[in-house]
Amino acid sequence: MQQEIQDKIPAGFHDSSRVWIYQSSRPFVEKEEKEINEQLYQFYTQWHTHGTPVKGWAGLLFRQFVVIMADESDASVSGCSTDSSVRVIKSLERQYSVNFFDRMTITFLIEGKAQMLPFNQVQYAIDKGYINKDTLLFNNVIGTKAELLEHWLVPLHKSWLAGRVSFAAA
Repeated sequence: MQQEIQDKIPAGFHDSSRVWIYQSSRPFVEKEEKEINEQLYQFYTQWHTHGTPVKGWAGLLFRQFVVIMADESDASVSGCSTDSSVRVIKSLERQYSVNFFDRMTITFLIEGKAQMLPFNQVQYAIDKGYINKDTLLFNNVIGTKAELLEHWLVPLHKSWLAGRVSFAAA
């Protein structure tokens, strides 16, 4: 799975490139995915920081996650530039009637698909065997390209969530 992610991320970006991940409240259908990727392309090809072009990239992964990346090797992304990326996300929210800012929903990779669970139902899902300590979790708190490639998908027991659940009952 990590290879599939790596194949979608541009290779010409430094490992320390900043990454922002926005999880949609629902997966997008193919038509929406094409439209969103086109809008993201329009954004990042015109992205600037204080008049200097940002070496950026953005795309929709797993039909549910907008990933934005900025290589700051030559120019740091300013607050205004970051705000412009958030405006794009807010626009997508309105256009597709989704929420990209719900931090109380956790997404797991189950049978090759992103499956969402409300935070307060994760323990129940473990207890009932729907997920287990080895189920891959989308770790949306990562911040760099290197982390995206190596630690975006992590087993639940190695994630930030591990200390908040119990695997004993499973």
